[in-house]
Amino acid sequence: MTTATESPAAAEGHVDPAALVASVVPVQTRSERPTSFDPADFGVPTGREVNWKLSPVDRLAPLFVDEAGPSGVIEVDVQAPAAVEQLRLASGDAPRGEHFRPEDRLAALAWTHEAEAPLLRIPAEVELDEPIVVHLNGTGGLAHAHVVIEAQPHSRGTVVLRHEGTAQHAQNVEILVRDGAELTVVSVQNWNDDAIHASSHQARVDRDAKLTHVVVSFGGGVVRVNPSVELAGAGSEGRLYGLSFSDAGQHLESQVYLHHKGPHTVGDVLYKGALQGESARSVWIGDVLIGPDATGTDSYEANRNLVLTDGARADSIPNLEIETGDIQGAGHASATGRFDDEQLFYLQARGIAEEEARRLVVLGFLSEIVQRIGIPELESELIAAIERELAEGAAA
Repeated sequence: MTTATESPAAAEGHVDPAALVASVVPVQTRSERPTSFDPADFGVPTGREVNWKLSPVDRLAPLFVDEAGPSGVIEVDVQAPAAVEQLRLASGDAPRGEHFRPEDRLAALAWTHEAEAPLLRIPAEVELDEPIVVHLNGTGGLAHAHVVIEAQPHSRGTVVLRHEGTAQHAQNVEILVRDGAELTVVSVQNWNDDAIHASSHQARVDRDAKLTHVVVSFGGGVVRVNPSVELAGAGSEGRLYGLSFSDAGQHLESQVYLHHKGPHTVGDVLYKGALQGESARSVWIGDVLIGPDATGTDSYEANRNLVLTDGARADSIPNLEIETGDIQGAGHASATGRFDDEQLFYLQARGIAEEEARRLVVLGFLSEIVQRIGIPELESELIAAIERELAEGAAA
């Protein structure tokens, strides 16, 4: 990890202005953040760092401790078709670490304290008829994990990570989508209210491959899932979707990074969230980088938030960096607001009670993400979860 050092000129009393600025100004651009596998290189976050300034570092404090948690904190049950290969990877065993590079202390700790990373591999040319479902049930305590998901050339499949129970969980997910493969990864956070979950997802998508990545966060006291996707190969596609519903006292966060590296790549980022209750909080930071070789890129990112009650707060920060002028298109958008009074009036004018009208508006707003998952059973489950959230909010 690169650190600033004093130059000979500075030692003699002559200060280089550029060196001085580099030593005191924090890295703002996502692509320039330092990486390291050593947790000590990052130090303990204070909340002043650019990637922690909107996160509740005090509540995340149990995860910053450099110690291995006890075994068995997370009970894991994998339901997978017979064709799927399941292996364990020590540090240094390929493909573990082929793409993943920790960008913060939590990711470095998860890497360090995961002795054997589970690998889920979809073999070349295999098309799965059923999704791979990984049930992770927390029983309480500190847990670290590094998971590798690999879709080999021209394979097709879906992986669902379901998080339940309670834990203090630092997690890495490394995703490799080989040439011509199509992979969907869905991470569902339905923890108990006292759970703390911080996860770094890093993916590389190769030539003519497609990745659909979905983050669904309903449960947990603090949930911070940060996906980073590199569209490395020509013609690769990345579609990143997110859905969250934050209640009183919950902090739900995603910092999304989409790097268009290869030519003629396509990116689509859409995250939607609803918030209700005192101190309900959501944070979304979206960074898109279109690199100098990413000619012909078509990319768009958006974040929409619906604030249902007083006392809730949504932070939304979209960023777009373009290093080539030869693109098809690029844009970003962000909007946070309350109910659309015209929509409510329209529904009420047709005899629909106000409470039912509000329910229909929220369902219509969030179901756009649900319908993109492509797993009917899970989609029905999430619609039912949204209904429960709204019912609990109305009863409060």
